[in-house]
Amino acid sequence: MKLSTPPDVVLDRLGALRAQDAPTHGGHVLSYVYDSGEPELDELAAAAVRAMQPVNGLDPTTFGSVAALERDLVAFTRDLLGGDGTVVGTVTSGGTESCLLAVKTARDAWLAARGLAPGSARPRLVLPTTAHAAFQKAAHYFGFELDPVPVGRDGAVAADDLVARLGDDVALAVVSAPAYPHAALDPVADVASAAAAHGVPVHVDACIGGMALPFWPDLPAWDLRVPGVTSLSVDLHKYGYAPKGVSVLLQRGRDRQRGQYFATTRWPGYPVVNPTLLGSRSGGPLAAAWAITQALGRDGFAELAGRARRATLALRQAVEEIDGLRVVGDPVGPLLAVATDDDVAPHRRVDPHRWADATTAHGWVLQAQPAFAQADGTTLPHTTHLTVTPVTEQVLDELVPALRAAADTVRGEPRPEAAALLDPASLTGLTGLTGLTEPSGAPDVAPIDSDTAAGLLAAIGLDASRIGEDGPGVGAMAPLLAAVEALPAPVAERLLVELLARLVEPRP
Repeated sequence: MKLSTPPDVVLDRLGALRAQDAPTHGGHVLSYVYDSGEPELDELAAAAVRAMQPVNGLDPTTFGSVAALERDLVAFTRDLLGGDGTVVGTVTSGGTESCLLAVKTARDAWLAARGLAPGSARPRLVLPTTAHAAFQKAAHYFGFELDPVPVGRDGAVAADDLVARLGDDVALAVVSAPAYPHAALDPVADVASAAAAHGVPVHVDACIGGMALPFWPDLPAWDLRVPGVTSLSVDLHKYGYAPKGVSVLLQRGRDRQRGQYFATTRWPGYPVVNPTLLGSRSGGPLAAAWAITQALGRDGFAELAGRARRATLALRQAVEEIDGLRVVGDPVGPLLAVATDDDVAPHRRVDPHRWADATTAHGWVLQAQPAFAQADGTTLPHTTHLTVTPVTEQVLDELVPALRAAADTVRGEPRPEAAALLDPASLTGLTGLTGLTEPSGAPDVAPIDSDTAAGLLAAIGLDASRIGEDGPGVGAMAPLLAAVEALPAPVAERLLVELLARLVEPRP
């Protein structure tokens, strides 16, 4: 067969594109990627993916290897996370799918227990405001009333505040181990105990922490050892060091977990039985995760978690020694959030978003997080997030000076003022408009069209017609995040949709 382009040319093009990406190895990106620092694990994962590349996880009766690998992964994570023989599980495409399935299962169980038809009632989903946004997506998809519970400025939720929201109309309560924004470990045992008394199931979102916290010392009970915990999600493409995307959803009880499945024989094709939202599933990430757990075992994961922990403690100390910055709360696990230290004089303060942008100039990528106004009137501070991996320990001598130098560069500079970025006339009549659907299910007034959204992006310095032309990313994040905070949430969300959509549109 004659190919239109030789394979080496195709791979050269791919290499040129990848060269523009943020580096996925070496610890220079402190979010999104999880580098063990062990090249042989990457090679093992790549070989496992190659071996399973043609396999379709849709039908384990045809591809028995899929069933065998999934059995082993569920057994490994169940044992690591304190599950007994009543706990069963499923390998999914990632943390979002695991969380969606946990919520879908809870909805169906709640409806069935009351003899209600799907769509006839909207149960509540109770969770801290710091719970992952995947649960907002789940509430939107599966018809829940979202009931977020405010947390303290340190990111910690009080168990009593969450328990006070429980009731017969709650289909699921969610807690995190830890919560991504500030690395706060939610009070799992206290919530689960009270929820069990109310007959409310509890899901522990351990997507980011599940493969690391078992080796973190002196933690309160948080996993499947806690009575009342009904399900737990853990990502193997995070601190399991597998390629994207592979996660495990563990559920207590076969009958509950069977409600997670979709099955139909009501069409003329093959019987469809899916434990996940996806039908066809790649066997590659599954095989990679399996291979890594087989190679590392519990002791290997413990060693890598120890490296990440030492690096986290060193980074926390380094940040706390930078004049004008502070670590938020009491972070648990290999992640932390950094905010402005408001206790020092304004000329000494460091804005975390400007700091993150300045750090990029030194070759390191941090993740900016906007301030968040809660329903009780309190506002969580805007922060910069750092995810720490085992390889970070090897690069501390480069990273810490870069963080200090970046802080020195921007110390005393105020945040960008969103009011100065946006012409008030450009917002006339837009407040509350959205191209998305509100939780009530009805659009709010009218949608913002694509051209209007592009115009607003241009007003904050993002030319939608040129996004992505000059290399990866969209430039400085501080102005964009300031605008996100200042705009009504539906408007900000619509602009972000436009931003991401324009990035992948074909060029003229």
